[in-house]
Amino acid sequence: MLTLGPENGLLFNVLIYLPTIIWLWRAPYGPKFRTTPAPVKRAFRGLKDIIQTIRDISGQPKIVSMVLLAGTTSFIVGNSYQPQMPAFAEGLGHGNPGVLYSMLLAADAAGALIAGFILESCSLLKPNPRSTLILAICWCVMLGSFALSTNFYLALALLLLCGFFELSFNSMAQTIVQINAPVELRGRTIGLFNMAAMGMRAGSGITVGLVGGMIGIHASLSLACFILLYVSADYYIALAGTKVKYCLY
Repeated sequence: MLTLGPENGLLFNVLIYLPTIIWLWRAPYGPKFRTTPAPVKRAFRGLKDIIQTIRDISGQPKIVSMVLLAGTTSFIVGNSYQPQMPAFAEGLGHGNPGVLYSMLLAADAAGALIAGFILESCSLLKPNPRSTLILAICWCVMLGSFALSTNFYLALALLLLCGFFELSFNSMAQTIVQINAPVELRGRTIGLFNMAAMGMRAGSGITVGLVGGMIGIHASLSLACFILLYVSADYYIALAGTKVKYCLY
């Protein structure tokens, strides 16, 4: 973006996905490659289908906890801090804000890349709900610390860890949903998970964006992370079967 400008930079970013889209067009996937019997198709009924899917998975605590985690993290924090990265760079920097902004985004992306390599190359992180919630809690702590950080290099290190924990818990949560969803409901269950993970991001525009305009982005992001930390810890306690006075799960 710094080299090509905003318009050409955005176009270049879009074109990066073109080779993958072309390959997926002819990918060896579909009914003729299926080795198991096809599940019985159900008629699509719009909102009623979503409600029915929620009812169908209500007896699956692993799936329910991961859908709730995806929706809650998306609603409270989501990716709302990324559009505000130029303001964070300006507040942290002592040089060119554009370069510092790029470094902050690169640190977040590098952390996600490292997590991807680790998750794919070894079995260090087992996909289970408790591990996922612990990773989500770690993400809250790192992101909240970044929001309060006043040192640019510390902020870079914290964002690296943010990227690592965010990709780890998101990919692990989706894996758990895929593994545990009944075959006949797998597509709809994954769709429900993705709807929660992506669709609920509208809420983070209020919790971080709108509130940030009133109390400052550092305060709003740290407050959102604290709330999400509390909720994630509550999910963890509920999943462990501990009786508490107040429990969201």
